[in-house]
Amino acid sequence: MSASDKSIAESLHALLAELIAIPSTTPPGDTRAICEAAGEHFKAAGYEISMPIRTPPIANLVARLGEDSPCIVFNSHIDTVGTGDRAAWRTDPFAATMEKGCIYGLGANNCKGSAAVHLWLAAEIARRGGPRLGSVVFVLAGDEERLGPEGTAFLREEGLIQPDALVLGSPTENHLIVEERGILWVEIEATGRAAHGGDPPAGDNAILRMMRLLERLQSDLAPRLATRRSGEKVSTMNIGTIHAGENPNVVPDRCTLLIDRRLLPEESVDTAFAEIEALVAGAGEPKGTCTVRRLVGTNGFSAPLDGPHVSALVAAIEEHKSRPPEVLNALAASDGRFFARDGIEIVNFGPGDGAVSHAANEFIPLTEMVDAALILRVFIERTLGFKH
Repeated sequence: MSASDKSIAESLHALLAELIAIPSTTPPGDTRAICEAAGEHFKAAGYEISMPIRTPPIANLVARLGEDSPCIVFNSHIDTVGTGDRAAWRTDPFAATMEKGCIYGLGANNCKGSAAVHLWLAAEIARRGGPRLGSVVFVLAGDEERLGPEGTAFLREEGLIQPDALVLGSPTENHLIVEERGILWVEIEATGRAAHGGDPPAGDNAILRMMRLLERLQSDLAPRLATRRSGEKVSTMNIGTIHAGENPNVVPDRCTLLIDRRLLPEESVDTAFAEIEALVAGAGEPKGTCTVRRLVGTNGFSAPLDGPHVSALVAAIEEHKSRPPEVLNALAASDGRFFARDGIEIVNFGPGDGAVSHAANEFIPLTEMVDAALILRVFIERTLGFKH
């Protein structure tokens, strides 16, 4: 590693350590302190900042430099999952611990590592006089870990970010994700009539009703979804939770099931929801005993590799790594889904491996953070340029 790269590594380590030390777990999703701390870095670099909050304690940070189009938005979420079993952690989850070239800590990989890279990049752009063309915006978003509406979705709804290109800091090991499936969460509730467990025929068992609905989902919808494919992507359905009953001696009068549907980019959440509604309505259960409710729903996206901004990022990776990036198949959903029908370029790029997210002893390789920072600096130089 050159002296320059070592200096960058030290800066990135310090920035990540600062972010990891500030708890931002979901629940409760309180991201105010981490946004305030990061905001000081952006202010020191000369950025115009705001901290939009619709529903406390969920905060977001928006930092802007330059004006007009093209506008490139860098987005990293700064909420994390909980620590889980603390005994499973070999290190303090709220301290950035370096071991064998990797930084350990809660959120190091998903996605505070990318947030640290974006903080460094913001300072570097300012050091070079700011963008020669258009504007650059950095977003640190909350509410991502619960797929909630108070983070990036809120910023888009209010027109607080209007990107021509959106670069999300998902952990991709500095490869690219340009296509992502849509996501739909559906709640199905079956109702019945309570009775004493010693006389089951006197009641109407909601669990048995839900079992019949489940059989219909598995025998009818699941085979249909298995035929819907696009490359490596598959349309899927996961039965995530079932809740029912109070005691074994009570016939349950209510049963609730939650479904996670992942949709191909060409599928729509409206059509997918209607498909489940129709299946439940045609299941033959008495009228009024089954209800279907849409909880979360956003379409998938697909960005062409030859778009001007994505192709500039590809070229920046090739220039730095002397090889083209891989195009990965995404299993998870990012905040890019909120812009799926906006006609903009959307790409996921960042250090870290998604496979180590949401687990004890989460870590990120420091060399990947350095590579990401240098690649993104070349990317900005190719797209917006620097004033000096």
